[in-house]
Amino acid sequence: MDDEELWYRAVMTRDPRFDGWFFVAVTSTGIYCRPSCSSVTPRRSNVVFYPSAAAAQKAGFRACKRCRPDASPASPEWDRRSDVVARAMVAIADGLVDREGVGGLARHLGYSERHLGRLMSAELGAGPLGIARAQRAQTARLLLETTNLKMPEVAFAAGFSSVRQFNDTVRAIFAETPSALRRRANRRSKEISSGSPISLRLAFREPLDGVELFSFLAARAVPGLEDGSVAGYKRALSLPRGAGFVALAPPTPGERWLRAKVSLEDLRDLTAAVKRLRQLFDLDSDPDAVGEVLSSDPQLRPLVARRPGLRVPGATDGAEMCVRALLGQQVSVAAARRLAGRLVSLHGERLPAGLLAGGKTTVSARFPSPERLGSLDPASLAMPASRARALVSLGRALTAGGVSLEPGVERGEVARELRGLPGIGPWTVSYVAMRALSDPDAFLPNDLGVRRGLEALGLPGDPASALLAADRWRPYRSYAVVHLWSAAGDRRAAPGKQEVA
Repeated sequence: MDDEELWYRAVMTRDPRFDGWFFVAVTSTGIYCRPSCSSVTPRRSNVVFYPSAAAAQKAGFRACKRCRPDASPASPEWDRRSDVVARAMVAIADGLVDREGVGGLARHLGYSERHLGRLMSAELGAGPLGIARAQRAQTARLLLETTNLKMPEVAFAAGFSSVRQFNDTVRAIFAETPSALRRRANRRSKEISSGSPISLRLAFREPLDGVELFSFLAARAVPGLEDGSVAGYKRALSLPRGAGFVALAPPTPGERWLRAKVSLEDLRDLTAAVKRLRQLFDLDSDPDAVGEVLSSDPQLRPLVARRPGLRVPGATDGAEMCVRALLGQQVSVAAARRLAGRLVSLHGERLPAGLLAGGKTTVSARFPSPERLGSLDPASLAMPASRARALVSLGRALTAGGVSLEPGVERGEVARELRGLPGIGPWTVSYVAMRALSDPDAFLPNDLGVRRGLEALGLPGDPASALLAADRWRPYRSYAVVHLWSAAGDRRAAPGKQEVA
């Protein structure tokens, strides 16, 4: 996407597929928009394109009040790429700059602050602080519109260091004061109260196969941690500053968003919660690009046509997903759920009662922390001795930093770290890359469900043949895996004695 004439054609046709890829600023109005904005199409001579909302804001443009460009889906490039800018964008979206500053981000990525700033400014038109500032503004508007928190509480929950900085940023980006934003929202909604969960709309690019996505998560829901069905999904969250609880509903016809209600122990975790929910449901995917690549294979084309918009279910916590993958090696989905449920029941941390107020759910606890798992006696765990030792070893490695699954980590380094631990094989490493690290090109040639899916297509299911076939599906082999699981049919067994979480 480097042809501005192509971008302008997307603006003329109001194509929502390009939302988040770039932003459209109009010099005659001083406003920047999504490509799909329903406003009158501006003249080409009045249009300037920017690679990020932060770059448009830095240039002095205000966010459009009609299309709300700051709430666009993120660019799918950040998951597809593994370079330092992409990793930085993932970490910033999780709130790392708000928690640890630009210095913390640079240390996390292994670069100097100056060099990181140069790289990001060259590609995105703004440095780490500018990207984080744009994100804080979006979080602040969300809190202003959905809660009755006092202004200082909104400012600090959104990540601002002072109320003055909060006021100045909101006025600069939205051309309204925080109080004006709240008054306008109050006229639209009568259900705002200080103790209520925060209501979210999580935007995505169409199409999205919500039935398959919610069914997948429901079939693997761990008792006590998750509660799911085709009609909705609930779970406990482990976030940087505390616990959370979320209830999500699938989109209704015509909607381009998932509806979510999030309750947080610490409101400063809202940014991280939004990012992790987007990852769980793969909402930043570009389904048209995925479909185009996979449909180029005649044998896979019927699967893609039958399931347009199929997503790769992700994770809200990388450490949790890694442990669940380890538990699921060589056992059925049902057995793995029982093992994980037992861990949650015996060693999980109970959710504060206030997070669950006002709703019926079986969710009661967070997944055990790596620190807790690393402190266990392997002999006390009701599972094979070798797996118990591997579980405790993984918990200790995650705690000590021998393995890091934090947002923005380098995938190749994670693979090397995991391969060095006892009891972790190639399937687990690839599965973690696929679901915990959002790698769109992971592949599982030894997976039983993949083999069954290939055989359903009349293809050889052995690992060597599977790898050969999968070369045609790069860089979206993870999506091909999900299509093959779907083709295998029986979700309780497929992908059989391997995939679980």
